[in-house]
Amino acid sequence: MNSFEIHRLRLEREATGRAYLEFLRAPDLSLGLYVLPAGGRDPQSPHTEDEAYYVVSGRARVRVGAETQLVGPGSIVFVEAGIPHRFEEIEEELTVLVVFGPAEGSRKQDRSNEAATREDATR
Repeated sequence: MNSFEIHRLRLEREATGRAYLEFLRAPDLSLGLYVLPAGGRDPQSPHTEDEAYYVVSGRARVRVGAETQLVGPGSIVFVEAGIPHRFEEIEEELTVLVVFGPAEGSRKQDRSNEAATREDATR
């Protein structure tokens, strides 16, 4: 069984010095913890996988496409693959559980493998 505690994940993420910690990866799913400081900037760009956010703590606005919405503890936001999105106006340190389906980056990898296979087939 895989079991996780948010407080332990926070410590593990802090030790990396990075905003995002992927803590579970399977072919069809990946989970991560994303933390942005109050007043911080969210640098992410669209992903090739569908994504869901669960806000554990903090307050901010989230922009998905042309829509914005306030989020706080308990908010859940779904973002379709390829849609521009980011957290803005981060009022309090934002801690977010991130769920990717399939696993983050797997569609990019699949597409590059398909392209390589096509190239090999034409040689």
